[in-house]
Amino acid sequence: MLTIHEIQQEDWVRLLELMQQYRDRPMDSADATLVLIAEKTGYRQILTLDSDFLFYRIGNQGTFDIIQI
Repeated sequence: MLTIHEIQQEDWVRLLELMQQYRDRPMDSADATLVLIAEKTGYRQILTLDSDFLFYRIGNQGTFDIIQI
């Protein structure tokens, strides 16, 4: 199932906060958007080859469950 989430104007503040928080990696807007959606929905599973998702936290707490392929 594919779900599309629209980023709202008020979400940009959180996206910028995330990119600032992870500036040492550095986090781009695409990664920040995926973390934001995880925070909003509670979805933890992600299919990615990007190793940064091992370090990103959902809501500064939980980690992502990386789907292995």
